[in-house]
Amino acid sequence: MTNESNGAGTAGAPRKGALSRFTIIDATRVRAGPTAMRLFADMGARVIKVEIPPGAPGGDDMIGGRDHNRADYENLHRNKESLTLNMKDPAGREILHELIRRADVFIENYRPDVKHRLGIGPDALRAINPRLVYASISGFGQDGPYANWPGFDSIAQGMGGLMSVTGKPGEGPMRVGIPIADLCAGHFCAMAILTALLEREASGEGQWVQTSLLEAQLAMLDFQAAQWLVDRKVPEQVGNEHPLTVPTGVFATQDGYLNLAAIGQTMWTRLCDALGLEDLARAPGYDSDPARVANRDAVNQAVSEVFKTRTTKEWTEILLKAGVPCGPIYGIDEVFDDPQVRHLGITWPVDLPGKTGAALLGQPFRLSRYPREAAPRLAPEQGEDTQAILQELGYSDEQIEQWRKAFVV
Repeated sequence: MTNESNGAGTAGAPRKGALSRFTIIDATRVRAGPTAMRLFADMGARVIKVEIPPGAPGGDDMIGGRDHNRADYENLHRNKESLTLNMKDPAGREILHELIRRADVFIENYRPDVKHRLGIGPDALRAINPRLVYASISGFGQDGPYANWPGFDSIAQGMGGLMSVTGKPGEGPMRVGIPIADLCAGHFCAMAILTALLEREASGEGQWVQTSLLEAQLAMLDFQAAQWLVDRKVPEQVGNEHPLTVPTGVFATQDGYLNLAAIGQTMWTRLCDALGLEDLARAPGYDSDPARVANRDAVNQAVSEVFKTRTTKEWTEILLKAGVPCGPIYGIDEVFDDPQVRHLGITWPVDLPGKTGAALLGQPFRLSRYPREAAPRLAPEQGEDTQAILQELGYSDEQIEQWRKAFVV
């Protein structure tokens, strides 16, 4: 184990990937932190997942556990190693310190006060290794009036404004169908860690990087936030439509639904030509984006009637040929059969017992000099790598067995 560049795994086999020179100690759970670490593990970094030993007080029963949902556990924790370690025990903290001396990154997502009570806060660990990048994900920030509130995705979606602009008008706030605050917090944390590692090349020192579910959700508001912060306009729910351009959104066809994005006058004119509504393109009340927004219902009604006359596939071919952005709307069971999705190769075949044809989602980017491995390492069983990691640190089998009996590891 090293924070130089040999990238050795616990069994001594060389690690591959663009980030193989980095070692990360992962003390996160649930989703945001594991999402951040998934990127590093997939890119070849050595990610050692620290878990509470079986039988030790304070075991983890949070969602995403191995027994609770094996599919999601594999999704979040492939390519990682698992070390059981009780950081509340002084002996456990000593083991952690040995890991920290050799690590590049330590990441946690406890409530802000917990790490300091355990004696594993950024000052304590960076005193052991000044080059360490210490990363924290919280619900609402490391300080402030809500710092110790428990952080959950749906709460962040509500407090971050997303639910107020999601859903149809008049139907009340609506949660997005994926854990977007968790996921974005994880991705932003990964970006922050990479930024700190790049900065370390110049300064020689690590630093403490932070993000939160609330900040991540606020960042994702994007132009809706700008509407308020700049123009003092409160964005409203518009369902599947776009608040600033018409017609966009979902339209029923002869056999299903079509997603349409006819943004701007040029696209509107092309759409009208394709639908046989040429006279409508420049008619008063239809001849500009602001005019169409003001007459949203009439515009949508006019195009809706025509869309019902053909199938989704037929309209997709007609509109794309006309240069109008559109596409089908898939169920999850249809997404991965799409020829373009298959061509992109974003799924990662895995051999899971009893799961014929199982696959995991890969990373949504590729590097030309680091092709993806043929198959990921499956998510480790709890403590699967404990013995090897502790031996690597120089501890004897006898000492390790004593720690097991005491629930230290």
